[in-house]
Amino acid sequence: MDSIKRYTNIGKRLTMNMLVFIGSILLVLNLTLMLSVKDYYYTQVGDEMSNYAQSFDRLSVVESSEYLSQARILAEDFSMKANIELQFLDKSGNVIVSSNGFLPEEPEKYGDYESAVENGLSSWVGALSTGERVMSCCSVLTDYGRGSNGAVRCITSLSRVDRQLIYIDILFITISAAIMVIASLIGKYFVQSIVKPLKDVTNVARKMASGDFKSRIEVRELNEIGELCDSINYMAGELESTERLKNEFISSVSHELRTPLTAIKGWGETVRGSVYTDHALVTKGIDVILRESERLSGLVEELLDFSRMQSGRMVYKTERIDVIAELSEAVCMYEEAAKKAGVMLAYHEPEQAACVIGDSNRLTQVFVNVIDNAIKYNHEGGVVQVNVALDNNCVNITVSDTGVGIPSADLSRVKEKFYKANQTVGGSGIGLAVADEIVRYHNGLLLVESTEGIGTSVTVVLPLAADESVEADAHIDTETSDETNE
Repeated sequence: MDSIKRYTNIGKRLTMNMLVFIGSILLVLNLTLMLSVKDYYYTQVGDEMSNYAQSFDRLSVVESSEYLSQARILAEDFSMKANIELQFLDKSGNVIVSSNGFLPEEPEKYGDYESAVENGLSSWVGALSTGERVMSCCSVLTDYGRGSNGAVRCITSLSRVDRQLIYIDILFITISAAIMVIASLIGKYFVQSIVKPLKDVTNVARKMASGDFKSRIEVRELNEIGELCDSINYMAGELESTERLKNEFISSVSHELRTPLTAIKGWGETVRGSVYTDHALVTKGIDVILRESERLSGLVEELLDFSRMQSGRMVYKTERIDVIAELSEAVCMYEEAAKKAGVMLAYHEPEQAACVIGDSNRLTQVFVNVIDNAIKYNHEGGVVQVNVALDNNCVNITVSDTGVGIPSADLSRVKEKFYKANQTVGGSGIGLAVADEIVRYHNGLLLVESTEGIGTSVTVVLPLAADESVEADAHIDTETSDETNE
């Protein structure tokens, strides 16, 4: 039992990957913005606290005996005491005056005084024993030799700042969520614009696999997907055309096979009943049977050649041959057939030989096919002219007729397999395809020119083989050169 393949939904995968990508970017961006905003707000608060702490530097010049009284006055008059606690410290870092009027029984460990002693100014952010987050800034008073080397500390709660930061964070998160929703909708539309045509392609491909070549994909957009749909539609059209040609080929071949078989069967029965009574009739019947058998053999051989050509198993036995001799043999084979059809076969054999490297049987097969078509598609009283010309190291063999001709719409396809421009005349439709394959194997060209109602001209162009004397001289020169080198 064949295993069932489970396919994942590419639309969901694309949407999920896109959302994960956008979400990751938004997460990094939000964290960066949140940290930047927090740093900005804390920096602003810290700068303000530093300014307040340093604004009391005038206490540095007062006598140590007046330091306490001056500190109390400044603490009482401090205008920002509602938001900032102002503390004055002695040389040991103990709080001696506070703007809130109370001295702490157990001083909080801010950790800013020791650093301020070393650096002159220090800030600290942390939580008090009550859990409240605060920022402190301590500024050491400069000692000018009068003993007033204490310090000033400003403390403010960060609750309002942190609450404001939470609002800003919520705003960032809300904007990010909105972006994710919009991205999800846009992504879904974008993915569907890709997945929907792919589903159509899949459906049409399945229909084509079941033999329905008339199915087509609707092209919605002019992009790569639309180009793919156009290509699938073109392929479907080609397959439909090939299927039609194949059916016509089968019908034509069936007819071609039936006709000689019917003649063989009929004349076989006639001969059997006349063996001892009518010698002339028996002789005629046997001639018909032999002729039709030969016709059948030729058709079967043509089909076998086509099969070999399609599978790449066509066998060639190449040698140096006179192509004029092969052409003359083919013309001779059809002289009687031309007379019976009422067609004049005109051919003047050239005196000069035209040597090529090729398979004599296959090239004869080409000439037979072309001459046979010229007679078959001609009319009574018509002419078939066979001409040979040597030009530019090539031999051009042209077979022209005055037959029905080929419509211009069909001219470019006459060398395709199964294709028949004229359905009224018998034939398999593969002879010219096989002939073209043989000529191309010999590095030649098979050219077809035709005018409907006037006639057709088929030219076989083959490269001439190098002159034997030249080859012999080249061979002798090579041997001499080898001996000299030795």
